[in-house]
Parts: sequence; structure tokens; C-alpha cells
Amino acid sequence: MTSPRLSRNGLALAAVCLSSLMFGLEISSVPAILPALQHALRGDFKDMQWVMNAYTIACTSVLMATGTLADRFGRKRLFLVNIALFGVASVACGCAPNMAVMIGARFLQGATGGAMLICQVAVLSQQFPDRTERVKAFAAWGVVFGIGLGFGPIIGGALIAWASWPWVFLAHGPLALVTFALAWRGARESRDPHAQRLDVAGMLALSLAVFGSAYYITQGADLGYASPRAMGIAIASALCLLVFVLVERRVAHPMFDFSVFRIRPFSGALLGSVGMNISFWPLMIYLPLYFHGVLGYGDAAAGCALLAYTLPTLVIPPWAERLAARYRPGWVIPGGLFTIGAGFFLMKWGSGVAHPDWSSMLPGCVCAGVGLGMTNTTVTNTTTGAVTSERAGMASGIDMSARMITLAINIALMGLILVSGVTAALRYAAVTGGMAVSDDVALRALAESIAGGLSTSVAPELARAALLQGFQRVLLYGGIGVWTLGAASFVVFGAKAVRNRASCARALG
Repeated sequence: MTSPRLSRNGLALAAVCLSSLMFGLEISSVPAILPALQHALRGDFKDMQWVMNAYTIACTSVLMATGTLADRFGRKRLFLVNIALFGVASVACGCAPNMAVMIGARFLQGATGGAMLICQVAVLSQQFPDRTERVKAFAAWGVVFGIGLGFGPIIGGALIAWASWPWVFLAHGPLALVTFALAWRGARESRDPHAQRLDVAGMLALSLAVFGSAYYITQGADLGYASPRAMGIAIASALCLLVFVLVERRVAHPMFDFSVFRIRPFSGALLGSVGMNISFWPLMIYLPLYFHGVLGYGDAAAGCALLAYTLPTLVIPPWAERLAARYRPGWVIPGGLFTIGAGFFLMKWGSGVAHPDWSSMLPGCVCAGVGLGMTNTTVTNTTTGAVTSERAGMASGIDMSARMITLAINIALMGLILVSGVTAALRYAAVTGGMAVSDDVALRALAESIAGGLSTSVAPELARAALLQGFQRVLLYGGIGVWTLGAASFVVFGAKAVRNRASCARALG
């Protein structure tokens, strides 16, 4: 009598796991193919940044609204709609004839991917009411999601080597069809008869604030950071953020309940989210540029090299959970952030040796991956565990939004720092007589071409040295930034109190 129900639960779990695999792959596999994508679609350095930022900004825009929509219109129904749209968007990415279409398709892919992510949690929660079964289901979901994130770089590199870049996106077409069929057959429909109203004003204000900030950082050099147009964008973004805060404080059912920030474990863990996305995740966009432009690796070799950066994130989380249970998240999360920072400084050292290669970068990549593995799941468990069960969904939404917002802004910031470092190296070469350049505008355009891996008139050795200088500035920014947030997280958690509680627990145990 129970086998049909178990079979249906298995189909639903398979659908959720497949959809999480697709979402994870589209975060981690695309950075490995950006250089090939840029050459094929004749894009520039800014286009490459927006291929990633369109995905993250769109994902951020829908995260908080999706839960309300799913409660009102049905979790299974919304899950199915977004699986189908994600498949369509992926095929559109694979068929894109130019960067404008690619960026637009990536925006749709990010919006439907973010909605899928929220629906996955809702479907699993409803499909597995028994706590033991639900824990196992979420564990399987987390493992598959981690596989998508961890193996994405080598999958992207392998698909370029064996086929071509469109297949990184086109492969999701048939996967989406299979996932849709599994969800149709297995997932049970559910909705909340007391669903809240959609916070449209808050959602729009937050999305515009994030988009405006990323646009100002990315396009500011061309516009002139102090020009009236650029300053107008910056002021409008700040006003949108202010409107968002005011709206969330006044609506009856806010997307962001700011009262949760008074809970020290929640705020300390949220700083962990920001720390990971100021350092580890945005660097994934720029590491392939180093492997291609400085070390001269091909797509497949660069994808393999990236595995040292991502695979530790799959191995470490179970060990991190045991550490958190024994020593409390107030030690593990800041410790993970400091480990990521140590990895960044090791990568900076490894990239600056006389003859750098993958082996000189290996210790730093592994160290950063270990730090991410210590921090990632511990942050998720702490943010949701620090509040009541009724507010866990809202806490999870704030955590995910903080990740995506920080990621979008820091993709733009790291790009700005990379180009500024390359520009400084070229300017020095121009001053010392090693290179001729007409003006600052031409110099910056040349720096963006080098950063984007495009062919230039600059001598290859000079281009590699300039790119290396820019990359080392990025590593310095990420290392200092994540260490600063690690220290802030340690203070916010209240480490002295945590130490006393942990000591008491061990003494009683």
C-alpha cells in the first residue's frame, strides 16, 4: 500500500535534485566558457560581466516573491512553469547570435532559476512531512546541488573541448524535459489558503537598487564616475534602497523583517554569506582569465584547474557540521572566512612566483575551497536555525538574497579592480617608453581588451604581466575583504559568550 506513495516521493525528489543540478551548473560552468563565449559572440569585457550579473540580479529579483506566489497559486504549478521556462531560456542562450540576446536570455534563465530554487524547498517540505524522510531528502538535494557547483567548471571545459560552447546551455533543454515529467508525475500540489499579498513595491525597489549599483560600477568608467548621468544612476540606486527599507518597515508582511538582525547568530551568519560572495564566488568569474591569459591554458585545462577550487566545497561540509555542533557556528563561520582569505593570499603568492603554473596555485585554491566548505552550509543552517520555524522561510530568503546581491556587486567590483590593475601596468609601460598610447581612454580600452582575453597590439609578455598585476589586485581585495568580514562576524556572534557556552557544554558532556 505504501509503494505508490514512496514511488511518487522518489519521482518528486529526482525532479528537485535534477533542477538543483541545473541551477548549480549554470552558476559554475559558465565562468569556464566565458572566454570562448566572448570570442564567439564578439563581446567585450563588460559583456562578459553582464552574462553573469544578468543571472544573479534576476535571481535576486524573484527570490523573495516566489514563496508568496507559490503559496497562493500552488507550489507544484509554479515549479513546473519555471522548469519549462528555464529550459526555454537555456536553449535561447545556446542559440544566441550576439551578446545582447545572450544577456537577455541569461536574465530569464536567472529569474526562472531563482524561482526554481525556492520551489524546490517548498516542494520537498510538502512532499516529505515525516521529519526523518525530510532530512534525508534535503541531504540528497544538497549533495546534488553541490555536485552541480563543484563539477561545473570541468563540465563546461569538457563541453567546449568535445563539442562547442552552446552545449553548456543546450544540454539543459532535454534535462528540463525530463525534470518536468518527473515533477508532473511525482510532486503533490499544495498551497496556503492564507497566503500573503505580494510585496511588489519592495521587490521592485530592491531589484532596481542592485541593478543600478552594478550598472554604475560596470559602466561608470565610460560614463565618467562624476558625470551627471553616472551620479544620477548612483543617487537613484541609493534612493531605491531607501524606498525598499521604508516599504519593508511599513508593510504588514515584509519580505525582509529587519527585526531578525537583532539576533546575533543570524547577523553573524549573514556576514558569513556576504564574506563568501565578496571573495570566493565572484573570483570564479576571473580565475579562468588567469588560467587562459597568464598561464596560457586551453578551455579543458582551465576547467580541470578550477576543480582544485571547487571540489573541496563538496568534501568539507559534513566535517564543518560536526565542528559547528561541537564548537558553535560563532567559531566555524569566522574560521571559514579566515581560511578563504588565507587561500586568496596563497594564490597571490602562487601567481607571483618566477614560473607560475597550476601547482603554484594549488595550495591557495584548495585552502579557499576548504574555507568555503566550512562556511557555506553552516551559514544556511545558522540563519534558519536562529529564528522560529514560522520565520525560517523568510530567514532563508534574506540569506539567499544577501548572497546574490553581494555576488552581483562584487562581480562588477572585481572587474573594475582587474581593469584598473591592467591599466596601471600599461600606463607604467607607456611612461617608461615600452609602449605607445594616445590617451587615457585608449589606454583603458586596451586594458579591457587584455582583461577580456582579446587580441591586441601589445606584446604578449607585456599583456601577460599587466593581466597578472590586475589579477593580484583582485586577490588582495578579496583576501582583505573576507578577513574584514570574518572579524566582523566573530564580533557580532559574541565569541566570548560562545566560548563560555561551548566550555560548559564540554564540561557537562
